Amino acid sequence: MRILILSCTTLVSIPVLAQTGSAPEYAWPQFRGSLSLSGVTESIVPDDIQLLWTYDAGFSIDSTAAIVNEIVYVSALPGHIAALELKNGSIRWQRDFGEDVDRFGESSPSISDGVLYIGDLVGEVHALDIQNGSSLWTFQTEGEIKSSPVIIQDTLLIASYDEHLYSISPKTGQLLWRFQSLGPLHSTPGILNNIAYITGCDSILRGIQIDSGKEQFHMDFGAYTASSPALVDGIAYYGTFDSEVLAIQIDTKELIWRYEHPTRNFPFYSSAAIQDGMVVIGGRDKMIHGIDQSSGDPIWTFRTGARVESSPVISGNRVYIGSSDGRLYVLNLNDGKKIWTFNAGAPFIASPAIASGRVVIGGQDGVLYTFGQKSID
Repeated sequence: MRILILSCTTLVSIPVLAQTGSAPEYAWPQFRGSLSLSGVTESIVPDDIQLLWTYDAGFSIDSTAAIVNEIVYVSALPGHIAALELKNGSIRWQRDFGEDVDRFGESSPSISDGVLYIGDLVGEVHALDIQNGSSLWTFQTEGEIKSSPVIIQDTLLIASYDEHLYSISPKTGQLLWRFQSLGPLHSTPGILNNIAYITGCDSILRGIQIDSGKEQFHMDFGAYTASSPALVDGIAYYGTFDSEVLAIQIDTKELIWRYEHPTRNFPFYSSAAIQDGMVVIGGRDKMIHGIDQSSGDPIWTFRTGARVESSPVISGNRVYIGSSDGRLYVLNLNDGKKIWTFNAGAPFIASPAIASGRVVIGGQDGVLYTFGQKSID
């Protein structure tokens, strides 16, 4: 482990609502919007959605943006981070870590108490001052990081391909504890009742006590997993590389249902969104799947032109999701019918972020797109 304190900037406390069920109306502070990873927002996107502004980061954007206090925080390959005004895309600050190595990939920024946290592909966790992007500390793991940071109480949780889940002090970057799995960890931990639930390449869904780092829950389903678990009503929902979506009752350790498309068997890399009795998830079978939350029965599928690794976000009765066919789709939650689409011409593997009625998503063309309703003035 290597700790490097790079500055002593005074942190500005920015309140964000407790992230339990859904993301608050005016913020999207972390990957999937909330600690439950439910992919649901209280923000309602207007019907008359249009492209409002773009920002060219120069290289591929593979992670989800964070939005707090009307500021968008976005990362891009190889080592670019920027803070932008949600209203018009005006640049607050930009920072480049150099182009000698690919650094910022799928790990999405998380914002808490005036600090931006993010993992990178060289195995470092970074804490940056959100006022100017200056470094506060870095923490070194032994493998690339595609998991996104989760902040709860006085703990930063993040997983690494070195097979460990780490607990780090958000203030100092000091290691609190680490838990070793049996394979690389790709997913972001979801939080329920002070326990972090995480899946990995060892095929195990684990529950790790946040205070102590001790394992409290363990179920092996025999399938490599990159999807992050969405935790709703005490049930964990996630997809596997065995072409299944699983629903597990946590308190009884019961597999409630398995979903598998009857003819198209491809891995699920996307993470699920859950609301109003529906589980929505993208598949590498080029489809978006709508599944009954109680039974696991198929309700609808929507076919795109390429694999879907982007994770959906639900706002009201609409689903927002990108596809590697270069399109952002808006679907009806109940029947999966297309309401609107935008063709960027380059793949979307990043997931949307929604706050203040605006949809923000980055593409592999290096462009950050922001959609919403244009103001009359």
